[in-house]
Amino acid sequence: MGISRMACTNGLGGILLSAWLCLAGASAFGATLTAGPMAGHRDARSTIIWLQADARAQAQLEYWPEHAPTQRKRSAPVTLAATDDFAVQITLQGLVPGTRYRYHVLLDGKESRVPEPLAFATEPLWQWRKHSFIPAQGHTPPNFSVAFGSCVYVNEPPFDRSLAPAGKPYGSNYGIFASIAAKKPDVMLWLGDALYLREADYGSPSGMATRWRHDRAQPELQALLRTGNHYAIWDDHDFGPNDSNASFTYRDESLRLFKRYWANGAWGQPDLPGIFRAVSLNDADFFLLDGRYYRDADGAQNLPGKALFGAAQLRWLKNALLASTARFKVIVAGNQSLKEVPPRIEGWSNFPDERREFLDWLLLNRVNGVLFLSGDRHHTELNKQERHGAYPLYDFTCSPLTSGVHAPARNEDMSRTDAETVVNQHNFCTLDFSGAWGERRLTMKSFDAAGRELWTREVGANELTHARP
Repeated sequence: MGISRMACTNGLGGILLSAWLCLAGASAFGATLTAGPMAGHRDARSTIIWLQADARAQAQLEYWPEHAPTQRKRSAPVTLAATDDFAVQITLQGLVPGTRYRYHVLLDGKESRVPEPLAFATEPLWQWRKHSFIPAQGHTPPNFSVAFGSCVYVNEPPFDRSLAPAGKPYGSNYGIFASIAAKKPDVMLWLGDALYLREADYGSPSGMATRWRHDRAQPELQALLRTGNHYAIWDDHDFGPNDSNASFTYRDESLRLFKRYWANGAWGQPDLPGIFRAVSLNDADFFLLDGRYYRDADGAQNLPGKALFGAAQLRWLKNALLASTARFKVIVAGNQSLKEVPPRIEGWSNFPDERREFLDWLLLNRVNGVLFLSGDRHHTELNKQERHGAYPLYDFTCSPLTSGVHAPARNEDMSRTDAETVVNQHNFCTLDFSGAWGERRLTMKSFDAAGRELWTREVGANELTHARP
C-alpha cells in the first residue's frame, strides 16, 4: 500500500513509522522531476542536459541514437543535492557528430516520464566535407533556426506587480511557450529577464534561489525547455533589482544561480568572471555578452572609463570576432546597442565613449557579417544604422514574452527603426539561416503569442560584407 508524504506531519501510521519516514525524507517515496529536462550547450561530440527534481536522488540519462535504439547507454549517476536546489547538469560525451539522439531521465533507476519525446542533436561536421562542397561556392552548412525573446514574468501572488489602474497581473499569455516549441527551433536563445527577481527575492541569496525554483517549474514552460538547445544571457531582473549594475551586493550569488539554472557550458574567462561566451552554430557565431557584472550606472556622468561591458570583456569580444570565420557574427546583449535611447531608459547609448570606440574598431578592422540582438524594451523592433563606406548594422530587439507590454517612448528617436517591425504585444522572434554557401541568407521574423507571423525581413550574407578594397 502507498504511503503519503503527509505521514511526516500528521503522524499517520504510528509514532515509530512517522519518525522513520521523516528521517528518511522524500527518498522514501522517490524524487519527482519538477523542471526540464533541458538540453543546453552542444558541440560535435557532447551535450549538456539540465534537470531539477524535488528531493535527493541519483540521476542518470539513458540515451541512444534515434536510428539505432538498441545502442543504449547510461550516464554515470550523479546526486541531486539540496545545496544545489536538487538541480544538476549532466554532460554526455563521446557522441557521434551530426546525430540525433533520444533519451530518458532516470531518478534512482526509474524512468521519469514526461509528455514530450526527449531528444537532442550534436553539431554536424560540414566544413571541408565532400558532400557539402559546391564548386566555386565552397562548403554549404546546414539550414537551421534560432528562436529568441526576453522578459518573462511569472505571476505569484502576493509578490506580484500589477498593471495600473485595473490591477491586471503583470504576467500573461503563457501559451507563448507552446507556440515557440511548435516552431521546433534548433536553438532557443533567452535574451535576459527570463525571470523577475522581486523585492522579496533580491534581499538575500535564499530569496533569489526561491524565485528561480518557482519560475523554472512553471508548467507551461516545460515543453519549450524540452525543445532544441538553450542558451541564455541575463539582464537586470534575472541579475538583481531593476536597472541593477556592478554594485549589486549579491552579484556573485546571482552568478552562481545563473550557472546552476542555465547550461551554457562556459562562463567568462578564468581571470574574468561573468556569463559571456561565444557559441558556434554551423556558419553563425553568437557572442553572448554580460551587460551587468561590470556595468556602471547608466545615469552617471559620461566620464572617461564609464562602461557597460568593461574594457576587459570588450577586449575578449574583439579578439573573438577576429578569430571567427563564421559568415554571420551575432552580438547578443540585453540592452539595445545601436539606438539612441531616451533618458531613464537603459541602452549602450548611455555609454557613448565605450560604444563609439567599439563601433570605430569594428569599422577599422573591416569585420564582416556583424549584427546585434537585444531584448529589454517590452516591444519589438528592427533598427538599421547606415555606415559610410561599410555595410549597415542591424539591431533586432525582441520583447516581451509574458511580461507587461510598453510602446516606444514618446520622445524616442525612431528614425532608424523600420516602423512596420514595431510590435506592441507579447511576441517571440526567429532567425532562419539558409541557402547555399554563396547565397547564404538570414530571415528575421516576429510571431504573436499564438504563433502567427507578424512580419519578416531578409538579409543576405553578401549584404553584410565589406566591399573589396
